[in-house]
Amino acid sequence: MKGPLFYSKILLFGEYGIIKDSKGLSIPYNFFKGALKSKNKDSEAAKKSNASLKAFAEYLKDLQKKDHKLVTFDLEALNKDVANGMYFDSSIPQGYGVGSSGALVAAIYDKYAIEKITVLENLTREKLLKLKTIFGKMESFFHGKSSGLDPLNSYLSLPILINSQDNIESTSIPSQNLDGKGAVFLLDSGSTGETAPMVHLFMEQMKHEGFRAMLKDQFIKHTDACVEDFINGNVKSLFGNLKQLSHVVLDNFKPMIPVEFHKLWKQGIDTNDYYLKLCGSGGGGYILGFTEDINKAKKALKGYNLEVVYNF
Repeated sequence: MKGPLFYSKILLFGEYGIIKDSKGLSIPYNFFKGALKSKNKDSEAAKKSNASLKAFAEYLKDLQKKDHKLVTFDLEALNKDVANGMYFDSSIPQGYGVGSSGALVAAIYDKYAIEKITVLENLTREKLLKLKTIFGKMESFFHGKSSGLDPLNSYLSLPILINSQDNIESTSIPSQNLDGKGAVFLLDSGSTGETAPMVHLFMEQMKHEGFRAMLKDQFIKHTDACVEDFINGNVKSLFGNLKQLSHVVLDNFKPMIPVEFHKLWKQGIDTNDYYLKLCGSGGGGYILGFTEDINKAKKALKGYNLEVVYNF
């Protein structure tokens, strides 16, 4: 048995902001992927994944009991497969902000949900929201609280535009210009980040009026503008807004940026060679970078591992 492939995702814009109704834009990233498997199940990684799936199956049983109108699973088949050593074989790095648990949730829903919503039907806003709700409840097993966006992106393999928490749609983004100098890239911080503590930190900050005002008047304002610019292909305006956004994050989200990157972050803003932002909840994992000239950025970030994900 080898299930279909589910890909990682990149939330280009909207980290933290979407909790408070900013816009967001999430795109599939096909470089990393995962699938449910039951062959070659004797490796340590397979055993660890299988143990996690066993606990997840128990969690889904409880979820179904509490909310059977929302979702039901073929639990008998799931438990049988888990007992036979099924695991999630994945190249998606954990704790890197590219949706490792999201791909697993999508794979389990795809294989075991009864009366599932499929990619082939007309995906109305109601269906997208229902899927997002189901995935949010499922992924909460891994994160404590989940928006459901990562699994949604992995399941549909389409760019998703978040207008607000209850208004999402699949969208198209401008075609890549593979000869273009401009690029979105991932910068490996060399350490993993934990989502739950970072989100907790953010929620604590939200108790302060000054932080809430900054989020609304600066962070969300620039995030929304970046989403509009990116979708409409307004590159010049996009980089103006990215510079502002990168600045706001450096000033107000320092704990989410690994310490050794504070200087590099500021260097990008000062030189305009590149602009950095959080990829997912931060604290480690990948950092997202944007540049109008990838050669300049590579030179400025010499010695760091850069992975280009989009050219324009």
